[in-house]
Amino acid sequence: MLRVRGTTYHFRRIVPPALRAALNRREIWVSLKTGYQNEARKRASLLHARTTELFSQVHLALLEPDALSRLEGLRVALRDLQSVTLPSSAQETRSVPVSPPMPKPKRQNKSTKAPKAQPLMLSGALKRFVLDNPHASVDTKKATQRAVDLFLQAFGDAPVSIIGGEKAGAFRDLLFSLPASLGKRKSSLTLEEEAQRAREEGLPTLSGKSVKNHMMRLSALWNQLHQRELVTRNPWTGWNFENGQKTIRRSWTAKELAVLASASWHSTSVPEETFRLVTLIAAYSGMRLGEICTLRKEDLQTVEGISCFLIRPHTETGWAPKTEAGNRIVPVHSKLIEAGVLALKDTTDGPYLIPGLETSKQGIRGAALGRAFSLLKTRIGLPAEITFHSFRHTVSTQLRNANANIREVWIDRLLGHEASHKSQGTTTYLTSISTTNLRQTVEAISYPTENFRGVNFKN
Repeated sequence: MLRVRGTTYHFRRIVPPALRAALNRREIWVSLKTGYQNEARKRASLLHARTTELFSQVHLALLEPDALSRLEGLRVALRDLQSVTLPSSAQETRSVPVSPPMPKPKRQNKSTKAPKAQPLMLSGALKRFVLDNPHASVDTKKATQRAVDLFLQAFGDAPVSIIGGEKAGAFRDLLFSLPASLGKRKSSLTLEEEAQRAREEGLPTLSGKSVKNHMMRLSALWNQLHQRELVTRNPWTGWNFENGQKTIRRSWTAKELAVLASASWHSTSVPEETFRLVTLIAAYSGMRLGEICTLRKEDLQTVEGISCFLIRPHTETGWAPKTEAGNRIVPVHSKLIEAGVLALKDTTDGPYLIPGLETSKQGIRGAALGRAFSLLKTRIGLPAEITFHSFRHTVSTQLRNANANIREVWIDRLLGHEASHKSQGTTTYLTSISTTNLRQTVEAISYPTENFRGVNFKN
């Protein structure tokens, strides 16, 4: 009995063949004046009872002598029925008669069957109810588009009717694993690869507030879908967005570094010498894994008579430091010089300083090393709080606990952090910190001999 035209339900009933000539019509169409299916069913039930009663009256009229005059009145009643404004079924209190079963209509030929309605996809719901909504603000459209785009990147487009709690939970978990810098710079990585990069490099991930904002945008969209009965429930509500279970990264202990130093290397994708070299540089500089692996030969230079690593953008590949403060000079520690790091400039093939590394399909040099390091760490029993990024924590902790006369702004400059103190002096003159002061800072880093014994890269 129910048919949908646009967003409004209609009542349709076939007139019995014996009555069609008397009523001058084959079927009855009445707008139910509602877009809600449950209400439409209730109103259609009332109309079914009224049309059944009307058909009975027509049958009786055909048996009476003055059939013509009676039929004219029934035809008028039928026209009035089709323009009637139906009351809400909640207000309908009188009982209605039960209609006799109607004969089943003949099956339509398959070739003339109406095309099956296509399901509403998530991308279509976004356009219809948000992007094309003249009452939605620019901020709402932009934020909802961002949330939906992330979902589409992760799981692809899908009918809204099948997106439930399982997918909503998986999306929430994925958001919590993505780096906080997501979207702030161009990237060809998939979301899973971004999450893996964040784990391997110990990067800060999206806050509970950011995850909640994405989920709430989807929840607002689902509220509209639920109100229109396009979905049965809203799976985006009722989630917890606390970050309490997040693993806190920490510094290495001397014992843990000794375990790492004595561990055997099993990776076939990265040479052991490269692994030892990169970890040594990280331990004596506090540089990030990506910064070390992308060092070019011209990034090892003498500045004011001091050998230094230059962390700066690479225009030819598009690589750039994580933040503006990441553009900096890092003096080469004396232990690295003793190990033969300076000689790499003349002995390594190709444009990069660190040998034995490949660039992934996503354009990341050192991705294989990051994965191999994570596997090694797990194999030798190091805790989850320890990652490659822990070398930065270790250097930062050592320098802030050093007895040497080292200023806080020197440490921030060495590590590429924003200045801890936002005074006019640090803001204006931070770039004028001398290389001598930075060398004094880096030389305050020290470890027990057994942590890096036998590491030497001289020919």
